[in-house]
Amino acid sequence: MTALTVARRGLLVLGLPAVLFAVWWFATAGSTDFYFPPLATILESFGKVWTAERLLSDVVPSLLRLAAGYLLAVVVGVGLGLVVGMRRAVRDVLEPVLELFRAIPPPVLIPVIMLFAGIGDTMKVLVIVSGCMWPILLNTVEGVRAVDEVLGDTCRSYGITGVARLRHLVLRAASPQIVTGMRQALSIGIILMVISEMFAASNGLGFTIVQFQRSFAIPEMWSGVLLLGILGFLLSLLFRFAENRVLAWYHGLRRAQRNP
Repeated sequence: MTALTVARRGLLVLGLPAVLFAVWWFATAGSTDFYFPPLATILESFGKVWTAERLLSDVVPSLLRLAAGYLLAVVVGVGLGLVVGMRRAVRDVLEPVLELFRAIPPPVLIPVIMLFAGIGDTMKVLVIVSGCMWPILLNTVEGVRAVDEVLGDTCRSYGITGVARLRHLVLRAASPQIVTGMRQALSIGIILMVISEMFAASNGLGFTIVQFQRSFAIPEMWSGVLLLGILGFLLSLLFRFAENRVLAWYHGLRRAQRNP
């Protein structure tokens, strides 16, 4: 990869955020609105609020809950998606129930989850799982159902069955769809991480932002929103990096098909 290619990709990734920041800066430069302070004031508060101690006490717990809920959703979503996608009888039985539960917004389940999971970290992790699982599950099902029948017949002809077939054919063929579901689930997980921390929490980003809002510390509140956006952006970049490594074969195949 040449330096020009790296620079071009960096410009594509950072160009729009830089433009939006510039628009925000100039649009609020002379603001006297209590609820919409200038970006300069927000950035000043950002440096004062989000110290190393605050990051350890609020941001790290949030990220740990997000990681636990997201990984659990991946395991459940992919595992159940493989079963549903590969077994028509299971799909016919479970599909109506899955569609019913998928239609329920995860924030609505928070009071229900609190009844049996309490108000600790378990509740917050389960809330994240309840939202992140669906895009992963549904994309896995569709990916498994779209496996090339010719490749399936070839595997049977060569006696490739069981775990070997699952690993080398089904998972490999469905992996682009599965990764698409995981990408969608990541943004949902960040939203649910914040929402779950607004209920009976004692730390976390959502808890801190609400505390600032209730005490009318508006620049500090906006600094928390800004930090949340930065975290989402960094997690998106990290996911894209991992996706490019895991699906390098797929992206190479697509490039070869476009440029025969």
